[in-house]
Amino acid sequence: MISSLDIRSLGVIDSAHLDIGPGLTVLTGETGAGKTMVLTSLRLLLGGRADAALVRSGAEQALVDAVLAVPDDLVDAARRAGGIVDEDELIVSRTVAARGRSRAHLGSRPVPASVLADLVGSVVTIHGQSDQIRLTAPAAQRRALDDFGGPSHAELLTAYREAWGRAVEIKRALDEAVSASATRSDEIARLRAAVDAIDALDLRPGEDDELRAESRRLTNVQDLRLHLGRVDGLLRGQGEAPGALDAVRMSLDELRHAERFDAGLAPLSARLVPLALELDALADDAADYCAGLDADPQRLSAVHERRAAIRHLLEGRAADVDGLLRWRADAGDRLSDLTRPGSDPDALRERLAQAQDEVLRIGADVTAARRKLASDLSARVDAELNELSMPGAHLEIALTATKPTPHGCEDIALCLQPHPSAPARPLGQGASGGELSRVMLALEVVLGAGSDARTFIFDEVDAGIGGATATAVGSRLARLAAHRQVIVVTHLAQVAAFADHHLVVEKAEGRTSVRAVDGVERQAELTRMMGGDPHSEAARRNALEVLGSAMPQSRG
Repeated sequence: MISSLDIRSLGVIDSAHLDIGPGLTVLTGETGAGKTMVLTSLRLLLGGRADAALVRSGAEQALVDAVLAVPDDLVDAARRAGGIVDEDELIVSRTVAARGRSRAHLGSRPVPASVLADLVGSVVTIHGQSDQIRLTAPAAQRRALDDFGGPSHAELLTAYREAWGRAVEIKRALDEAVSASATRSDEIARLRAAVDAIDALDLRPGEDDELRAESRRLTNVQDLRLHLGRVDGLLRGQGEAPGALDAVRMSLDELRHAERFDAGLAPLSARLVPLALELDALADDAADYCAGLDADPQRLSAVHERRAAIRHLLEGRAADVDGLLRWRADAGDRLSDLTRPGSDPDALRERLAQAQDEVLRIGADVTAARRKLASDLSARVDAELNELSMPGAHLEIALTATKPTPHGCEDIALCLQPHPSAPARPLGQGASGGELSRVMLALEVVLGAGSDARTFIFDEVDAGIGGATATAVGSRLARLAAHRQVIVVTHLAQVAAFADHHLVVEKAEGRTSVRAVDGVERQAELTRMMGGDPHSEAARRNALEVLGSAMPQSRG
């Protein structure tokens, strides 16, 4: 419940404070006085769009604060969102900057505006003429019927949407498979041939480098023998010419002779010993390599053939063997996708048929549930319309079978039959403004009985009506306010007369204020609303008669 509302620098409102009690509160005032800004402030607290144009001229920002009496079941939710709840009261705020970003606060803590929409919107609901217009849209009518079903119906709708989503996903996969069916078998054959060829070669990482080196060696055996023969001659000597090994050995002999005269030369001798041994081993290794250099035409041919086979497989796939092995791994994964069970069009068609059967099965359950809900909702709305001076009126909720859609297997239309001899026509076509207002109110009363909303706010729900009908609307709003807080913006004295609290929005010298009226002041406001002279005794008596007709006993 909203306990109080403070508005500063919002549109025509410079500063206003509203104390709002339980029961029925009405806001009245001259056209243009600023009633719209009061409703706008409440929409801001419900997370509505913040527009810099709302800020009063000359002000840096507009500010709206409200004190909410938070029910027990929302205290924890408010605290989880960061709000501070003090003795079951929560302050919610919205700041609209003339320049820059708007801000939302929950119990003095900054929060996204969406948090206000979720938390405040769960206990406060606003309905105005725009909502009546939306009620003529098929989607809004479908939501109204489904909302009447409560949580169990919502679970059934969720199951239907999930089944629909699965069928859509399988259909997408089938379309892709069918569009690719002409090339699918070719792709499988091409990939399998390549994978088999690569596997048949039994490639090793880096093998292409090894084969390249072996091919070069086998192709140049004679040159290798020539060079290795020269190495042997340079190391071991050739003919009478000494080699490097002979020179090192002779140097070692000379140093050892010199050591007899200077022992300090011993380290030099020690350094030459391993050199002599290394040169000797090097000469042996070179000789062994040369001895193993035999021309092998068959091996060379085999190397050339393998290298050619590798080059053929590399074409268009990779630059080397390592890259080709990676390509083979990817090709294997693709083959698995193309050949896995259920991936071919026939298997997908079978899965789609099963998914569509599931959609139809759950859709039939949704249809049956909606038909029962439609009957119950229609009967309850009819009863409300009878209370709202529309005796014999009937709200027909028509369900027309259609092919399955994301929302079900039927179109839903609300049709109003204003009296038994008139045909039922869709709300957007045959209902007058006054009739639409009363249908909206009747629906809100019925749907609100099962909702969590504690506060209902109606913006000129009485548009297009008057006389006895206005009295009936006021009476029904008062009865609704017996169990909920109801705030109504009205221009009809017959409705305002039922209020537990009467607030008047006034404008003077370009500034708007809001004040509570009672007693004589309230009589004067009702007189003004009825077009009479507040100073006329006859007009005052008329206002008193209207108040008398709205005494508590008339609220039923």
